[in-house]
Amino acid sequence: MPLNLEELKNNIAEVLTNLDPLLLVGISILLFVLLYFFMKRLQQKPLAAAGSSRELLEKVLDSSDESVLVLSSSYHVVYLNSLMIKLLGVKPHFTSEQICQSMKIKVKKKWLRLGELIDSELVRSEKKLYSLERTQLRIQEKGTIPANMHIIKNTQMGDEWKYIVTLQDLRYEEKCKVLEHHHNVTKLPNQNQALEDLNLLFAKTHLIKGKIVFIAVEIDNFLKLRSLLGYEQSTKIIIKLANYLVSRSEKYAFSVYHMYSNEFLLVMTDVADPQVALNFVEELQTELKKFYKMQDVRMYLTASVGVSIYPDSGNTRNLLDNAYKALSEAQSQGHGQVHIFMPEQARFVFDELTLYNEMHLALENNEFELYYQPLMDAKTQEVVSAEALIRWIHPVHGLIPPDAFIPIMEKTGFIIEVGKYILNEVLKQQKRWEIFKFKQIPVSINVSMVEIENGNFFDQVERKLAESQIDPKFITFEVTEGKAMESEKSTLNEFHKLHKLGVRIALDDFGTGYTSFSYIKKFPADVLKIDRSFMEHILVKHEDQRIVQGVIELAHNLEMQVVVEGVENQQVVDLMASYGCDYLQGYHFSKPLPSFEFQKLLR
Repeated sequence: MPLNLEELKNNIAEVLTNLDPLLLVGISILLFVLLYFFMKRLQQKPLAAAGSSRELLEKVLDSSDESVLVLSSSYHVVYLNSLMIKLLGVKPHFTSEQICQSMKIKVKKKWLRLGELIDSELVRSEKKLYSLERTQLRIQEKGTIPANMHIIKNTQMGDEWKYIVTLQDLRYEEKCKVLEHHHNVTKLPNQNQALEDLNLLFAKTHLIKGKIVFIAVEIDNFLKLRSLLGYEQSTKIIIKLANYLVSRSEKYAFSVYHMYSNEFLLVMTDVADPQVALNFVEELQTELKKFYKMQDVRMYLTASVGVSIYPDSGNTRNLLDNAYKALSEAQSQGHGQVHIFMPEQARFVFDELTLYNEMHLALENNEFELYYQPLMDAKTQEVVSAEALIRWIHPVHGLIPPDAFIPIMEKTGFIIEVGKYILNEVLKQQKRWEIFKFKQIPVSINVSMVEIENGNFFDQVERKLAESQIDPKFITFEVTEGKAMESEKSTLNEFHKLHKLGVRIALDDFGTGYTSFSYIKKFPADVLKIDRSFMEHILVKHEDQRIVQGVIELAHNLEMQVVVEGVENQQVVDLMASYGCDYLQGYHFSKPLPSFEFQKLLR
């Protein structure tokens, strides 16, 4: 059969264009590349030599890390690589029919045989590729396994190599996911699972009539206990405590999370009377005081406990942080103490001087990292922008919340150096996305008035943009509404110069401070971001609804786009879309992500 190389190139290009790039990881790319060069080789050789080329291709596919099966147009099996043989449990005496019937694929709610699937999705259509991501594969004598499947309709190799089927076994990945979300010692849900569950919980707080209680528990002096008892015996203490917490979870209606080595988090929802939680804490302390006996050694255990209550201890966003602040306060008071967080007790864990010194070391030691949170189009819910958020991963204290160090940076002026770091990192990231053909989107950078008033901020931005050759339209500077309203005329001129350069300007946290609409008219803002506080009760407070609707209308009249922050559920998404909001941001779509995870959203 004569081969048309140009037609083959077009077919490959068409498939690649229509295919989600995430599905091309692994064998899909490999197959297309191999098939291209295989066809090219066939075209350059007499047909008599085609057999040797096919043998070469089969050898390459046999070394692939994907399971591969090739069918003729009549669904006769013409090739199986070794992984597919192992996956399906194919024996030498199996016929083509037996091989095809040895598996079924779940499509929506139906189980189809391979031939039925090809009939319905490829034979009766013009499609050249059919993909199923995270589907279920039922294999005789092996049960059901999770898998990714791709079926390629090949139009260049005649009827013999007509359909190329690839399978990716996801069992190992699923197992890793379980390990990722459960503590390896106690098998309880860990901090990763806790954060996911809490995001879901916070998105539906408006449906919960009672209070939400967080209880953070940490065994006192655990490192000393470990050095005294050894790893095995100290681990038994952790398991014993975990089992005790689980045994009481039904009576007191709480979820148990094993956050870190000797730390547990208990979450109680819809609590009518918080005294119930305190009753359990008292019971826990009594239980821990019972001595632990190992051979002839008796030991009394204590634990520090921090409690935060919603709404008494603040809003949902700070509930977990407040529980740990309360835990820290309890530990500062001695062993076996319990502390309930109250809003007026919020304070930094570190004194300002210590934190200031450690910030300088953090910048030198690359302890700062940028996370990115997507902004979504309110209508299409596609990623259209991102906000860069700084995170401090302390080598001893772990993740330090931004509100613990950014105010000190601003107070001391160190924010100027950190601001330079953030701008450099964002521009580098933009360049990487450009080089590797990721979707180019604007990135917002929070800028302090301390930086703007420094005098050379504009010159620095202009120079860095020129050096990086990044289009200024891909950078947005966010300044809080309150700080912008307080700025001097000279500072206002700096924003106008930045705007003229092509950089976008956003007014952040709108609605939280004094608003001068006459000043907003003078301020060169492209974007207005409505503060997340309006979203906490937007579904039930008609006053908040009217305010938000009015702000959106006002901003549009001033030719500004509107971003709503703090979107945590689909109901708010629908409501904001009905108001004509342009962009949405919040945990409903995604938490802030490290750059390598965020860029998956740009494929």
